Amino acid sequence: MLPTKIVVIGAGSASFGLNTMGAIMRSKKLAGSQLVLVDQNAETLAIVRRLADRLNREWDAKLIISSTTHTEEALPGARFVVSAIEVPPRERLWRMDWEIPLRHGVRQPYAENGGPGGFAHAARNIGPVLKIAHMMEEACPDAWFINYTNPMVRICDAIHRYSKIKAIGLCHQIFAGYGMVGYLLADKLGIEVPAGPVSTHADPKYWKLLQVIVHKAKQTIDIKAAGLNHFTWMLDVRDTRNGDDLYPLVRERWAKADPSFEPLTHRLMDAFGLMPIPGDGHLCEYLPWVSDPLTKPWEKYGLQLYDWDRAEKDRNEGHKQIALMGEGKKSIAPLIKADSEGALEMIENIAGAGNHYHLAVNLPNDGHITNLPQDAIVETPGLISGWGARGFPIGAMPEGVAELLRQELVRVRFSVDAAATGDREAALQCLLLDPVLSDIETAKAVLDDYLVSYRQYLPQFWQ
Repeated sequence: MLPTKIVVIGAGSASFGLNTMGAIMRSKKLAGSQLVLVDQNAETLAIVRRLADRLNREWDAKLIISSTTHTEEALPGARFVVSAIEVPPRERLWRMDWEIPLRHGVRQPYAENGGPGGFAHAARNIGPVLKIAHMMEEACPDAWFINYTNPMVRICDAIHRYSKIKAIGLCHQIFAGYGMVGYLLADKLGIEVPAGPVSTHADPKYWKLLQVIVHKAKQTIDIKAAGLNHFTWMLDVRDTRNGDDLYPLVRERWAKADPSFEPLTHRLMDAFGLMPIPGDGHLCEYLPWVSDPLTKPWEKYGLQLYDWDRAEKDRNEGHKQIALMGEGKKSIAPLIKADSEGALEMIENIAGAGNHYHLAVNLPNDGHITNLPQDAIVETPGLISGWGARGFPIGAMPEGVAELLRQELVRVRFSVDAAATGDREAALQCLLLDPVLSDIETAKAVLDDYLVSYRQYLPQFWQ
């Protein structure tokens, strides 16, 4: 057994908190550990706590479980702090991130992690995340902070440059690459593609179909990818049954693919020679030619906005299902397969000095990608062990791809500095460096609108 102390912040989440808790509680290695569930929403926290107690009994998990709405009470002695916090109400604020620039004639393709919306999203979340990091400096300075909060690169950069704690960012988006390659090479890999539309877009009607392909593809291929979170590029793809290099066949199949299948990904592969793997929905946020108001490329590429209303409804329904499981009125069998997106593997292998290869870790660039800025947050494959988390050295990215990544990293730096210090000049420069905005007066108007609309969430800009 590897008894340790794990704090899960944002445990009241209907998806992340539930999956993380389920994965940790089924681990036999962590029996005897302390699990502290933290959420500011006392109602949802109580629902999740009841379910945790049920899992602990019925799975004989042997965990010592507690819960609190106060983060500072949970942290002393922690070795791992898992966080996926979001300033609420998540969907309504995301919609505003998109709508506010639209009032000034600026349309974004997605508005979550890049563009003006990425600035606003990061600015809201960086303050609360840094507050946790600074509490950890006092209460558990040697603990690992495992981050899932978006925008991933900006959040991890803020922790790295404005605190002293160890942090890693984990994300499952690389599996969009497995889904696309699996779809393109289905006959070669023995994958039966289910009937229906296949896409990486964040829409439930696509998720189940893509997950079927991803599940099969993971059994037959290995992808090495690197870059920035939600902006990674496939460097190598192999058939794990015989070691064959599949990249030539991927290129050949793209040439024959249905033009409606991830058209932006297809065009970038043609132009830059490497396949980007986040899928069109995330990829579009970082590209200077996807937001042109005259040509409207979002129509040409079939880019879809997030369905905020449905996501909010699904979140509420998720909490109802958790409540039923906690009350013993619904089966907990599905949680046996709960996936923490890497948190469990991180905890088990650091605490137990194991060796776990992870497909994608977000860590400071320590020579991992030689033509990207040192210390910037990059995403590469990594090794999780008793030594901690280490990214693999990738070498240099193709120069055209590297320049796209460097441009985004400049915006990341200005965005983080602005959010961490309340520097309005840095905030304006962040927007002016973004190709979505082509006019300085418009950039000023968008920034002022964001700061006024979000004043309660951005006190650092009003002090």
